[in-house]
Parts: sequence; C-alpha cells; structure tokens
Amino acid sequence: MGEIFAGRYELIDPIGRGGVGMVWRAWDQRRRRYVAAKVLLQSDAYTLLRFVREQALRIDHPHVLAPASWAADDDKVLFTMDLVSGGSLAHLIGDYGPLPPSFVCTLLDQLLSGLSAVHAEDVIHRDIKPANILLEPTGTGRPHLRLSDFGISMRKGEPRLTETNYVVGTPGYFAPEQMLNAEADFPSDLYAVGLVALYLLTGTKPDSHALLEQYEHGVPSAPEGVPEPLWQVLGQLLQPDPQARFRTATGARKALASAAEMLGEGAAAGRGERPEQDVVEVFDHLGPLPEGFGPDGPVAARQTTGSSGPGGGAGTGGGAGTGVGAGADERAGAGAGTEVASSSTTGSFHLPPPRQVTETAAPAAPAAQMPPAPTPAPATAPAPAHSGFPGPFQPYPPAPASTEPFPGPAGPPGGQAAALGAPAPASAPAPVRRPGPPLKIAVPLLVVAVLCVVAGVVALSSMS
Repeated sequence: MGEIFAGRYELIDPIGRGGVGMVWRAWDQRRRRYVAAKVLLQSDAYTLLRFVREQALRIDHPHVLAPASWAADDDKVLFTMDLVSGGSLAHLIGDYGPLPPSFVCTLLDQLLSGLSAVHAEDVIHRDIKPANILLEPTGTGRPHLRLSDFGISMRKGEPRLTETNYVVGTPGYFAPEQMLNAEADFPSDLYAVGLVALYLLTGTKPDSHALLEQYEHGVPSAPEGVPEPLWQVLGQLLQPDPQARFRTATGARKALASAAEMLGEGAAAGRGERPEQDVVEVFDHLGPLPEGFGPDGPVAARQTTGSSGPGGGAGTGGGAGTGVGAGADERAGAGAGTEVASSSTTGSFHLPPPRQVTETAAPAAPAAQMPPAPTPAPATAPAPAHSGFPGPFQPYPPAPASTEPFPGPAGPPGGQAAALGAPAPASAPAPVRRPGPPLKIAVPLLVVAVLCVVAGVVALSSMS
C-alpha cells in the first residue's frame, strides 16, 4: 500500500512531474475515488505562495481542470484534481502527428470554451501549451479536452511574484508583449491558443520568432496543411499587436464556428487523401493499477469492510472467527439437545440461557451408586450461631458393596459422636490473688490513718 497523506489521500504511483511538484495517482479515502494529487517538492515562500494561488482557484467547467481540495502534512502540502488519464495534446501529436482539421476545430472549440470560463474569473493562465492541455480517454469518440496547470496563473490586479525583467511561462509560447516584459492580459492567452493550433495542424512546434518576421508585411499566407477558412481565425489570434487580436475567447470561438462550417467539402476531401489519419483514438495513458488496488479502490480495504460468509476467518461464522465452531463437537457430546448459537439480525450471536442453580438442603442420604469421579458437595445451611448440642446423632448408612474407597469424609469415633458440632465446655477459671501491700506495712498505715482521723475530730470539736 502507498503512503497515507494527511490521513485521507493514499499516494499510489507517480504519473507526472511539474515545475514545482510531483503528480501522483491517489485514492481519496473520504470520497472513495481516484484523484490526481500534486505534491510540492519545495517549501520556500515563493513556492508556497504559488501553491496558495493555484489551490484557491475554483472553476467548475467541463473543459477546465482546476484544484478541488488541498491538504497539509508536516512540511508537505498537496492539492488534488480530477484524474484525467488520456494524456496531453503533446502525447496525441507524438502518436499521430498532424491531426485532421475537423478534429482540431473540435479541440480548439473546447479549449476556447474553457478559457472563456477562466477569463470570466479575471484569471490569466499565462502557460497555455500542449503539455498543459489534457484529454479524457474517449477512444475513437468525440474528444474531451481539459485545460490544466494554473501554477503561474494570476488574477488581474494581483501583485507579480517574479522579479522585473523576468518572463514567466514556457519558451516558444510567449506572446510578443510578454517578451517585452509587458503585463500579460487575456489576448496573451489567445496568442498561445493560436500557437497550439498550429502545432496540432502541422505536427511541429511553431517558431515564434520566424512567425513574427512573417507578420512584418501583414498577415502571411496559410502554412502548409492549414485550411484557408481556419487560417483566417488563427491569423488573427497570432497578430503581434494585442489590439489586433480577438479581445475575448468567446469572440474567437464564434469565428471558429463559422470557419468550421466553411470547411465543408474541402475538409472532407483532405481526409480522403489521408484516410489513415481520419480515426484518432485517445486511449488511457496511465496503465494498470498497482497490485492491491482495483477499480473501486484498495482491494484489502474492501475485503476488510465487506461481510464474510459463514465459516470465514474474519466473519462471524466459522470457529476461527468467533469460536462458535471450535467447541461444537464438545457441546454435541455433552447433550444432543444443545442448540448451537446462531447469528442474529444485527450480526451478533444469541447467548445460551444461563444454567439455573438452586440451593437445596443437605441430602438425607447419599446416592446408592457412587459417581466415577468425585463431585463437589452441595451447599448446606450454615450452622446455628448459638451454642448447645444438636439433636440426636444420625449415623451414616452402611457403605455399598464396592471396592472403591468412600470419597467423602470419614465419620467421627463413636465416643465423640454426641459432641459433633458442639463447642467444647469452657473450664472454671482459677482464683487469682489481687496484688497489695503486705500485713507488716498495711497494719501500721491503718493505725496512723485512724490516729489522724481522731486528731481531726478533736480539733474540730475544740474550735466549736
């Protein structure tokens, strides 16, 4: 299993690498689905500020791949997006080379649709290129494009994160005003869209410097492989002067729709010349999941949370799971009528009723047949608290004819049978002499005391 990030995202395998982070295929344990997680490789202030800007972008559009959530764990941070597994436009050109114009029109229409939603939030992407435009694995059906990687995007009016005279973006897809260190704007993104369109139609990366030279004498003629109606749109997107381009992505999209209608039979004739390029398949580029993971998540987690059948080790049936089956044979041997516990509707087991233990008086006589093994004697009533002799002695009945010794206690001797259970009589205490002075001392003291009393009486009488 992979590393658990922030207690929620299980990183499975790396699927890409960007300028500031690694992109992983991850399993979201809360939403129970696969996502793409971008983990930052650095934690300096500039990278963190870019991360805050990118993860704060929330654009809900079918052709925009914006961050959905983020998490932090110690000194690492990541944000997640939908998992798009069809590769990028760069992969598509690498597989098929130049694409049919009708296919390119569909891709450009979706790209401009997503870009119009981004611009509606006052966000400038600033890094539109084939590697940042991802595709859903739609096979040979209609392609589905997603604009991604908003790492260097910025809102209009926000402070720049780069130093002066430093251009941000990918070389070869800069607008001319960006090369002059001017502030990027919506037309700068539209210029990059025009360069991407040329790349899709020609199969080679356009030379932006040579393209600027061609515009010195006006709009050049259409390059080879680009239909004239489509070039009318691309030629305006690639104008060196920002004021001469389309002002909005919505305006460029409307012009593209008109050009696609004008292609008509010319595009069909072009496809007939190269029938092998007609069918473009967008397949899954991620490959199979690693061992331990399935389409619905980690396999081990599903086996743990799923209910096991009777007799399973993790379930509630077999002897290994709950011990119900471990002593089944013993209970069967104890009595045929013993009922084995069964599972209730809540998944627990009904406990058998407790054995009823009743207190009985001392038996009048032991059983005639002695048991094969000694059994504990039944509880008897406690002895009376007062002293005295009990009633007449009841002798034990004669022992049965058996060679085994009687397991109980032996009877007392005949002479002491009457006193069984009575306390022994206490003996009379011997007279103890009290301590005192001897007579030789006591008599004189008594005489002196009498004399003192007489003297006192005489003294009192004389005073009266």
